[in-house]
Amino acid sequence: MTAETSQTLDRGLRVLKLLADTDHGLTVTELSNKLGVNRTVVYRLLATLEQHALVRRDLGGRARVGLGVLRLGRQVHPLVREAALPALRSLAEDIGATAHLTLVDGADALTVAVVEPTWTDYHVAYRAGFRHSLDRGAAGRAILTARQKTHDHPGYTLTRGGGEAGACGAAAPLVGVSGVEGSVGVVMLSDAVPERVGPRVLDAAREVADALR
Repeated sequence: MTAETSQTLDRGLRVLKLLADTDHGLTVTELSNKLGVNRTVVYRLLATLEQHALVRRDLGGRARVGLGVLRLGRQVHPLVREAALPALRSLAEDIGATAHLTLVDGADALTVAVVEPTWTDYHVAYRAGFRHSLDRGAAGRAILTARQKTHDHPGYTLTRGGGEAGACGAAAPLVGVSGVEGSVGVVMLSDAVPERVGPRVLDAAREVADALR
């Protein structure tokens, strides 16, 4: 550190970098050990970063990068959507259902990109900016399941009527994208999700994750 630099700002940026390098978040104790400072300093840093939505803490107290990081640059969020669009477009056309990319925003699931199929007579209308709780619908539940690291899970989540009345959905989490927690899915008007949809959504989620790395 030099006389012209801020120690507090330096520590705050180091917190963000540490959180960006983990998919599972870090506890106050873990951050304290990595930074070499006491827990009180870490609490203050996290509280300040939370106020600006740069950090969020889950119910277990683990800190993660917040979506406020994306909002720092106006072009970042559009770039995330742009990176995901080819895989979403292919998924929507292949399945004949509305495809979407959903990211975690605080305690909610936030839809940030939507692609509707071009060839169907009807499909579910969905919009970017749609927000709902993580335990509602396939998109949020896929994220929650990924947090639990259930090894015998197929990798995708199916729901019926959880997000839209009369609709069912399938979603798979984004895996291996540093600092981003989300899912890729489809929503359709049907009594049940066709068997091939789950694996196809899982493939699309892998494509989006690769594009975001």
